Amino acid sequence: QLQASGGGLVQAGGSLRLSCTASGLTIRRYHMGWFRQAPGKEREFVGISRRSSGATILADSVKGRITISGDNAKNTVYLQMNGLKPEDTAVYYCAASSSVVFHAPEYYNYWGQGTLVTVSS
Repeated sequence: QLQASGGGLVQAGGSLRLSCTASGLTIRRYHMGWFRQAPGKEREFVGISRRSSGATILADSVKGRITISGDNAKNTVYLQMNGLKPEDTAVYYCAASSSVVFHAPEYYNYWGQGTLVTVSS
């Protein structure tokens, strides 16, 4: 089970850090991804932290503004978002995958409930 938190209302240019805490699974055994879904749009890949190496892959739309990190001791993954833009407004989901395919939601085994990020202009 994954529990996402940290969303909220922020002004454009601001920052937020989202957390995703796992229970019943060990994050270091999975590729931990983040997706987002804006109203009326499909779920969109944001980024992923690869298991073992911890290497991250980010969507082009967030490169340079978002970082993903993890704390194995806390079994938690973080999504640090800086320079937020109104177009970043969405519900953000964390997910765990054992697949090498990372862009598509259907390859993820476990999902958090989502946390809403709203960026005002």
